[in-house]
Amino acid sequence: MRTRPPEPGGQGGRTVPKQGIALALIILMAFAAAIYLGANNPYDVGRSLVADPPAAMTLALAPEGAVPGGDDLASLYAQSPAAGYGAGPGGVDLPDPVATAHFSTEQVLTALTLAKEYVVAGALTPEVLAGTTTVPVRELLGAEQRQHFDEAVGGHGTLSVATDWLVRFDPDEAALADPQVRVEGGFSITEVADDILQVHGRHVFVYALRPAGVRAAPAALFTVQRQVRLQFGEEELRDRYVVVRQVETTAGPMDCAVDRSAVLHPLLAGERADHPASEGADPYVLDAERAALCATFTADDPPV
Repeated sequence: MRTRPPEPGGQGGRTVPKQGIALALIILMAFAAAIYLGANNPYDVGRSLVADPPAAMTLALAPEGAVPGGDDLASLYAQSPAAGYGAGPGGVDLPDPVATAHFSTEQVLTALTLAKEYVVAGALTPEVLAGTTTVPVRELLGAEQRQHFDEAVGGHGTLSVATDWLVRFDPDEAALADPQVRVEGGFSITEVADDILQVHGRHVFVYALRPAGVRAAPAALFTVQRQVRLQFGEEELRDRYVVVRQVETTAGPMDCAVDRSAVLHPLLAGERADHPASEGADPYVLDAERAALCATFTADDPPV
């Protein structure tokens, strides 16, 4: 009986077939390529932004006397600082989009367009103002902020309230005498990080209001200055939604004592505020400093 000589390749060890080595190398190369492309993919959509509720505050402006009013809307507007304002969504202008260091002109235009849609939805849409719907605002939010929004407008939000997100009135108290809200203001855009665009909007909205259900009553002007700070990353721009970071609202004439979390409560023609306010504040001045949570309604050329 002859002894079989050992096979080449080691002391009693088994050899790995050449096909197996080649397959292992292919798998390793594919895995390395996937890691590289994942880290360097020029079409990477980026991370989504953290979407907490916005930091927000509302300043009420109380009138010094009875709220002026009138039957002629054209005269009301003409004798107020809103005489030259635009009307409705067409009055919300956008600056020319300019590419930033990390965002293209097209992406900047998308951010500005979404910012305008948010402003129009939350402050110029008659159905939103009347409290009959919140859909135009809600559909512009991502899933995380949409949950906070639903809690706020449902009256059980712990981190935000309805008027942080939109402008609306109690339909049993006030109604629009003119669906074309007067508006003045603008947007600016900056890049606050390599992957974040920020749009700052500051606008004055002037609403002609009458008591609900009384079409023959004189109208009065109610003024809201609203500042919004919105942010966008690659994902937000791709999926077309906004992240609302900050909202500041100045509104009057309104009584300082009213709860303005769910709706705003305008004082209408002939009405007076019950409680005195602090120093004056002019809602028509877009570069004014913020006052306390309640102030006296002042304007260089007040509505009459």
